[in-house]
Amino acid sequence: MTTKVNDVRAVVVHGARAEALEDGSPMIEAEHVLLALTELSGTTIARLLADAGLTHDATRAALDREWEQSLATAGVAVSIAELPKATPDRSRNPQIGETAKLLLKRAMATASTTGGGRIGAAHLLIGALDTTLGRIPRALELAGIDRQGLRDQAYQAAIRSEH
Repeated sequence: MTTKVNDVRAVVVHGARAEALEDGSPMIEAEHVLLALTELSGTTIARLLADAGLTHDATRAALDREWEQSLATAGVAVSIAELPKATPDRSRNPQIGETAKLLLKRAMATASTTGGGRIGAAHLLIGALDTTLGRIPRALELAGIDRQGLRDQAYQAAIRSEH
């Protein structure tokens, strides 16, 4: 799934929804939004993510490592590679989950500070990078991502898109 528009609706409603369906998830969560952002081919945001080492496959791998590590902390040894892939139920309509709602709230707050007030992909990325709890910060730490450096670049991209 490759999304070509730098539009919040395309990222959340189409891209993140497709990621949630692929995971067999009943909810669209923040990690699905991050995965959708990696698929914005030909955009500044996709380039920033790829330059940081966060292609779609690398992001998925980091999220898988985070899941394995979280389960290991609870005493469950699981390898994602050994599990069967979820069977996407295309008839399901995943709803926006709490982590995605918080990401959107952070994106709106950032959009109001960059001057335009309209949320773009850069604001969504900032919302994801500003996440302090949950899968995204743990996965990005495992992947060795400089969250603050990437956030600074995304913020500059947001400012440029507003002017």
